[in-house]
Amino acid sequence: MATVHEWTGLEALALRKALRLSVRGYSEHLGIAVNTISNWEKFRSKRRPNTESQAILDTALARGDAATHVRFETELAKLSEGDGSAGATTRVTIPRPRAWEYESWTDDLERAVVALSHQNFAFADDLLRRWSSSYRPSELDERGTYLLARSIALQGDLKRDQGSVVGPLSAQRCYTSARSLYTELAIPRRVAQLDLSLAVVTEMSGELEIAARQYEDLAVDERLSSRDRARARLWVGTALSKDGNHDYAVQVMETAIRELEDLAEQDDWSVAQQKLALAHRGTGNLDAALRLIDVARSTGGTESPMQRVRLDTAYGHILLSDRATLDDGLRVLDDVAQQAAQYGLTHQLRSITDIRRTADGAASPSPR
Repeated sequence: MATVHEWTGLEALALRKALRLSVRGYSEHLGIAVNTISNWEKFRSKRRPNTESQAILDTALARGDAATHVRFETELAKLSEGDGSAGATTRVTIPRPRAWEYESWTDDLERAVVALSHQNFAFADDLLRRWSSSYRPSELDERGTYLLARSIALQGDLKRDQGSVVGPLSAQRCYTSARSLYTELAIPRRVAQLDLSLAVVTEMSGELEIAARQYEDLAVDERLSSRDRARARLWVGTALSKDGNHDYAVQVMETAIRELEDLAEQDDWSVAQQKLALAHRGTGNLDAALRLIDVARSTGGTESPMQRVRLDTAYGHILLSDRATLDDGLRVLDDVAQQAAQYGLTHQLRSITDIRRTADGAASPSPR
């Protein structure tokens, strides 16, 4: 809600326009003579109402609804531009953003999460940019800073899913910026979640040993929820498996799977079956790998294009490991490559290309 520190004829005129009243109607509304109001509007910022009129104008503004306040701020900005008095608008405090904008911002973040889950990147990007590019952190209170941090973190998720992992316009840059804002707000759980996201970036960048150590630390980090700690433990196994340490990866993943089962996290448990299947593929236990990938494909509750691509890529990868099913694996990967291209899943498409290059069964990068 806008607050006027000292009224002049300029602000009084803006309020009349916001209330959509004639000079006579405004006079009756305020209980102030028509000639007085006409003088205010004639001299604008050079005329200051007396103390009694200041209080009357304060009350009239305070009684206005949200739409009136929006119109008042808009009219005041227009009038100030042509007023010719320096600093004309400095007597008015207008919170940025306003309360109703916070509600719209929150709604758009929820819509962006849904859009990201369906890999509708263009729509999600539009929803996030309309807010994150509108305000500087210095303009925001705590609630606004929280929403800005959330927006930037989601932009990091978007860039990660698109395969833009490191660089000036990347997931890494977004996560680091969001982490800084959450640190400023003293929200340790959100800071730790960004640490987890940054560890994923490290893994996706190919720094597998470093990523495994980061995940190990986060798997026992009390700032995180039980679910996030279990996921961190699972990802220790993912990094180890990608680095060729398949036997130990299997042990670590099985521990994480038990934790996820205890927590009744069905979607995470299903994803864990997929990752465990790939670790068993790495050990050469193809029977276990095929059994587990079938479990993952039949139990996963998430129907996002991203997860379907990951599952089918893992399935194709396992089929390629046996010369008897080599042709089937190639067909699966051809189909899933088309899906990845359709949704702009660049990182997954690179993984599929790398896997196809190793159709002779040699070790190759696993999809994340």
